[in-house]
Amino acid sequence: MLSLKYIQENKEEAIEALKIKNFDAKEIFDKITILDEKRKANQIKLDANSAEMNSLSKEIGMLFKSGKADEANAAKAKTGELKESISELNTEMTDAISQLNDLLLKIPNIPHPTVPAGKGEEENVIERTEGEMPNLYEGAIPHWELAKKYNIIDFELGNKITGAGFPLYRGKGAIFQRALINFFLDENRKAGYEEVIPPLMVNEASGYGTGQLPDKDGQMYHATEDNLYLIPTAEVPVTNIYRDVILKAEDFPIKNTAYSACFRREAGSYGKDVRGLNRLHQFDKVEIVQLQHPDKSYEALDTMVAHVESIIKKLELPYRLLRLCGGDTSFTAALTFDFEVFSAAQDKWLEVSSVSNFESYQANRLKLRFKEKNEKKTQLAHTLNGSALALPRMVAALLENNQCAEGIRIPKALVPYTGFDLID
Repeated sequence: MLSLKYIQENKEEAIEALKIKNFDAKEIFDKITILDEKRKANQIKLDANSAEMNSLSKEIGMLFKSGKADEANAAKAKTGELKESISELNTEMTDAISQLNDLLLKIPNIPHPTVPAGKGEEENVIERTEGEMPNLYEGAIPHWELAKKYNIIDFELGNKITGAGFPLYRGKGAIFQRALINFFLDENRKAGYEEVIPPLMVNEASGYGTGQLPDKDGQMYHATEDNLYLIPTAEVPVTNIYRDVILKAEDFPIKNTAYSACFRREAGSYGKDVRGLNRLHQFDKVEIVQLQHPDKSYEALDTMVAHVESIIKKLELPYRLLRLCGGDTSFTAALTFDFEVFSAAQDKWLEVSSVSNFESYQANRLKLRFKEKNEKKTQLAHTLNGSALALPRMVAALLENNQCAEGIRIPKALVPYTGFDLID
C-alpha cells in the first residue's frame, strides 16, 4: 500500500506513474486529500478540546475547595459539553481514517521506471530467448493425450471427485510431480533459501498484508464459516511470517522457500487455453521469498531471476524472459519478470514463473519494518517473490518436449529424484 505521506509529497508524479498501469489515480487522490484535510482539522479540534477539558478538570477541585461552587459547577458543565464534542470528533476521526484506509487499499503499487507501457501480455517485452527448440517425432501429441496414453494424470477422475481443474496424478505421473517439487526445493536451499512448510489457509489480515485482498477477492476460495482463505500461492503465508515484525538491517537478506498446493478460482477461464494442465484450480508450486534492504532489492531481483533461469536450464527446456508491461504487471508489483517455456506439441509459450519486486508496498500493509544499526527510527523493508517453479505448465512442457517413440524421457537432472529415466 502506498503511504499517505508518499501521496502527499508525490501526488502529481504518482498520478503520472500509475498511468503506466492504466490506472487513473486523480479522482481517488483528490478524495484522499479531502479526507486527510478533514482528519487534520478534526485532530486540531480534538487536541484543543482535550487540553481544555484537562485544564478544567484540574480547576474544578480547586474551585470547590475555595468555595466557588457556582464557578465549579459551570466548569463541570463545560467539561460535559467537551466530552460530548470529543466523542463526536473521535467518531468522525475513526470514520475518516477508515475511509482513507479503504481508498489507499484500492491504489496499485507505483511501477518501476523501467516498466514499459502497454495494456496486456501482447505488449510485454522479450528480454531474451534461450535453448534449443525440440524436434518432435512424427507421432507427437499434446500433454493431455500423453497423460491418458501413459496413465499418469487422470483429468476425468479429478473431475468426478471434485470438478474441472482438479487433476489426479497417478503412478509415474505422481512420482514425476513429487520429483520436480523435491528438485526445486533442493535447488532453492542450495541458493540459501530456508525451507518452510506454511499453512494452506490464511486469515483476512494475511490476505490484506500481501495484497490479495481486496484486489483478488473473487479469485480466492473463501471458507466463509471461519473466514479463512485457501492460498493462491505460498507467497501469502510465507511473507506474512514477518507481519508486524521489526528487523535489524543486519538481518538482511531473509530468504525463504516453500512448496504448497495453490488454489485459484480462475473465474471466467474457458477455451483451448485451459486444456489439460494449462490452467487449473488446484496446482503445486514452489515459491521463493526475499526480504531485503531497500538499497539492495533490485540487486536481489536480478539474483532471483538468474536463479530461476538456472533451474529451467538444468531441465533442458527452451525458455524466454519477459519484462512485463504496465497493463500486465500485478496490482502489488513494482517490476516483474516472467519466464515462459516452449511447449512443443501445443506450439506455444507457457508462463511458468513470475519474479517480482514489491518494494515497500507489501511491507507497508504488513507493518514490516527494520532499524539501521544505532538508529531508533524504523524504515519499511522491501519484499520480493518468485515462482521456482509452478509445476503444471512445467510438467506440460517436459512431457511434450521429451516424448519419443519409446515413451517420455526424463531430464538427466531429474533422474536421481524419479528413480527412472523413461515414462512408458
